[in-house]
Amino acid sequence: MGEKRGLAVEIITIKRVDKYIEELSDLLIKVVHGGASIGFLPPLKKDVSDAFWRSCVTPDIIFIAAKVDNKIAGTVQLHLCTKPNGTHRAEVAKLMVHPNFRLQGIARQLMNEIENRAKQEERSLLVLDTREGDSANVLYQSLGFIEAGRIPNFAQSETGNLDTTILYYKTI
Repeated sequence: MGEKRGLAVEIITIKRVDKYIEELSDLLIKVVHGGASIGFLPPLKKDVSDAFWRSCVTPDIIFIAAKVDNKIAGTVQLHLCTKPNGTHRAEVAKLMVHPNFRLQGIARQLMNEIENRAKQEERSLLVLDTREGDSANVLYQSLGFIEAGRIPNFAQSETGNLDTTILYYKTI
């Protein structure tokens, strides 16, 4: 359990989503409708969200969540590279925090836990990407991630604009 400003946070590993599917879909829909660039565009339908979460339980994905007051407050995933030349690396994906729990250190706790899990899996390189201008850039840099480059016109926004993504890496 982690604590920040009196907030009790429990970090869990999700191996089956059925128990959490309603909360997970609520989380995904809220962050997508709030403008997060995590692969989906609003309006996001619940059945699409449910299908996404069900696809996240595989042997090569470590899926963790933060719970506050027994409710899912945020999630992040570690996608383990299974290619023979990449078993030293993993991709951090889908970091999201429910709007009701933002700015309370949950994203940082999730990132710290996912880095610990990567070390347990004997991974020495983490990679991730995020949209240019998003507040997550500050978090990733504060955690020691280094900008590797930018790709213009990478992801479409709900307005139809094509946004730049920033690629980051961290040796652990």
